[in-house]
Amino acid sequence: MSLVVLEGLDGSGKTTQVELLEKALSRRGPVRLVSFPDYDSPSSALVKMYLHGDFGGSPEDVNAYAAGLFYAVDRYASYRRDWEADYQKGVRILAARYATSNLLYQMGKLPREQWGGYIHWVEDLEYGKLGLPRPDQVILLDMPVEVSQKLLTRRYQDGGQRDIHERDVAFLESCAQCAYFAAERLGWQIVPCARNGEPLPVEQVHERVMAALG
Repeated sequence: MSLVVLEGLDGSGKTTQVELLEKALSRRGPVRLVSFPDYDSPSSALVKMYLHGDFGGSPEDVNAYAAGLFYAVDRYASYRRDWEADYQKGVRILAARYATSNLLYQMGKLPREQWGGYIHWVEDLEYGKLGLPRPDQVILLDMPVEVSQKLLTRRYQDGGQRDIHERDVAFLESCAQCAYFAAERLGWQIVPCARNGEPLPVEQVHERVMAALG
């Protein structure tokens, strides 16, 4: 059984890279792609309310543990309903975000001296108490916030509204620091995705992701 997670902040190119990775890995055997939050499922209702600002207009208005639970429940429902059987049969699971996202987006709401404790809480909750599979490998797409903001601006230029994470640059900069902390603590592979203030070509990033995967 194998679970590979592609992580990164908003605007880091996860959707593009996970699709390219799925295509490449499918040549080696069966692959199942999952993505979080699962916006098409009722299980994501609290996540959508949170991101929409129903509990407050700032990410800080919902504490790290409450928000973490919103996302964890959504993942549990997805696993039990949609991909547990494939995982148990040995199909390689490729996840765009996972329990690891709580470490990027929620951990920074706590004082830095509590970050290690939050990592333990997330892993105990999701992999222990909820029984979700632990990732075999996590690859972090490292896109600087100033670059990802340019990409988000392009994404929304034809309409749509940024959620409370995407529009809070200071929050995202804190998330980036959380990502580096978690990557070092947990042994994630980091793939640089920009140079000189501009995103690298998509295919070049894909080659780096494949190299990190091994």
